[in-house]
Amino acid sequence: MSESGHSQPGMYGQGRRRRRRRGDRDAGPPGQNLSGPSRDREYQPRERRDGSEDPPGPLIQKTPIILAKPPGERAKPSQNAPVGGAPVLEKPIMLMKARDDGGKPGTPPEAAAQPTGPGPSKMEKEGQRPTQPVYQIQNRGMGASASSSAVDPMVGQSKLIPPEKMKHSIKLVDDQMNWCDSAMEYLRDQTDMLVVGVIGLQGAGKSTIMSLLSANTPEEDQRQGEDGGHDVSSVWIFLHRAYVFRAQTQEIKERGGNQSTGIDFFITQERVIFLDTQPMLSPSILDHLINNDRKLPPEYNLPHTYVEMQSLQIAAFLFTVCHVVIVVQDWFTDLNLYRFLQTAEMLKPSTPSASHDSAGSSGNDDGAEYYPHIVFLQNKARRDDFCPRNLKNMHMVVDKLMAHSHLKYKGTLSMLDCNIFPGLGQDYLTTEVNMFLLPVQENDGEDNLTKAGSGTYPLFSLLPGYRGHPAFSTMVSKLRSQILAMPRCQLSHTILTEKNWFHYAARIWDGVKKSSALSEYSRLLC
Repeated sequence: MSESGHSQPGMYGQGRRRRRRRGDRDAGPPGQNLSGPSRDREYQPRERRDGSEDPPGPLIQKTPIILAKPPGERAKPSQNAPVGGAPVLEKPIMLMKARDDGGKPGTPPEAAAQPTGPGPSKMEKEGQRPTQPVYQIQNRGMGASASSSAVDPMVGQSKLIPPEKMKHSIKLVDDQMNWCDSAMEYLRDQTDMLVVGVIGLQGAGKSTIMSLLSANTPEEDQRQGEDGGHDVSSVWIFLHRAYVFRAQTQEIKERGGNQSTGIDFFITQERVIFLDTQPMLSPSILDHLINNDRKLPPEYNLPHTYVEMQSLQIAAFLFTVCHVVIVVQDWFTDLNLYRFLQTAEMLKPSTPSASHDSAGSSGNDDGAEYYPHIVFLQNKARRDDFCPRNLKNMHMVVDKLMAHSHLKYKGTLSMLDCNIFPGLGQDYLTTEVNMFLLPVQENDGEDNLTKAGSGTYPLFSLLPGYRGHPAFSTMVSKLRSQILAMPRCQLSHTILTEKNWFHYAARIWDGVKKSSALSEYSRLLC
């Protein structure tokens, strides 16, 4: 008690006993203790039996030495560690090492040993949290047996390696008009791509043209079996130099059949996607439906209606997912083909336009609908077709037939820019459309040495004959450079990668097959 008669809690309460326990251990003479000699006897032993005053019994065993000692030094007693606060700095390093080694198979048991008790486990968790993201980044793409400290540089660069080169085309749409997913493994997550499709009538040379534009050269002629030759050299050429898109063999030509069915897919190392299609309005497909009694879908009553609807579906699909669509003809010209193009354009599914910030680069002037660039390719052109007057008339006819079309049929391809007609100026063709002429493919060995002159002068027979156009291989090279330089418009409202384009094309194909406009048009045909 104080002089005023009030008690002082700092002297007689629980705080007095706590200060004596945390401070100096020398209790002093018994006479200096205000609590009396009975309190001195209670403070002399370290372990009290009064549970209400001191903490529980298990907490008394947590001495500062045990709490400060890292788990790694408990497993390896040979290492000497200071007792003070220095082990706190080394503890995260030791815990990281024990965590990485213990989480993998084949780790020594002493490194993977975990301490028992509530105190060390809590400190171990606090030390492991910052190391977890580093552990995932270092071991990403590596096997379970890889070391966490060493990262293989070849594994880190695996994503930079280009995909496997395609050697032949694969199916994107099969002959039953079903979508195929086998092309997904050849695509990448990058946006620099060009999609080129082709349509045309039967026997026009679509597959041959697409093979020459994609991966083959005119010298790699694989027409084995036309002359009855089956020697070892011809078989080797057929196996190792075959075109990526299979063309018609002589046997198929003789019986009036078609080689391509559905839609074939091929992508080059330059990330150019080529889509070859079955012939439009094919009489051989119609003959196959009639003679083999194939069951038609319930919405189609007549076989010729089903064949026409298949052709319109493919054309409308290409008008939606391709940057460039090549229309191949082997003679000039078939008016039914232009009516077919206008019908496919009318039935084309609506697509979202490009964003306003990229409308200028995409070339979408109307800002409401996407339309591809279309190229009219005259295959197997004769010498008279390369006459400047005939060439001008062909451009004028195509321009008048496509005057009301929204397809981009002019302004992106020119034969005058390829130096094919050196004497013609740039303003010669006032109504120039995207048209290109390819002559008949012929072997260089026959070149026109025998056709040069059959007169009596041997010197003239050694000179090359007049062809009226460059060689076929030169024309194919110029056509390839023109096609690959086409503007790569934005197909959708967002920029598509190759894999995104694949999913986008799958949705478009499913929508084309279920299109109400095509169903209504088929009912009108019936």
